[in-house]
Amino acid sequence: MAIKAYLFFDSRCEEAIAFYEQALGAERLMFLRYADAPDPVPEGMLPKIGAGGVLHATLKVGDGELMMSDGCGPECEAFRGFSVSLSADGADEAKRFYDALAEGGQIQMPLGPTFFSPCFGMVTDRFGVPWMVVVPGAA
Repeated sequence: MAIKAYLFFDSRCEEAIAFYEQALGAERLMFLRYADAPDPVPEGMLPKIGAGGVLHATLKVGDGELMMSDGCGPECEAFRGFSVSLSADGADEAKRFYDALAEGGQIQMPLGPTFFSPCFGMVTDRFGVPWMVVVPGAA
């Protein structure tokens, strides 16, 4: 069994994909536009940017996968009630990920040692996605 996050970007998905490729070294596993759908998309189901929007994408990020789309209405204008957790192999890698995600975003908790990790921080990226960057293990 596996749990994967599915993020809706309300017409900024392709921009987010490019950002995560650069910031996290993500790799595209799947990428489909609404225009690629085998059946016509029903009226009112297209994102604001139309048929060129991302219907579905899957990114490989380290050992995990992150799925995403442009397909969501006004109810998905903000990410709330969760954080995407990103485990790093050490403090240097954590700092690289944290700094990249913070570019154009907002720091919630500076990166540093905690009682549960030698290196942990929280940041909201430029798309509003909340992230927790952590080096596993007690400090």
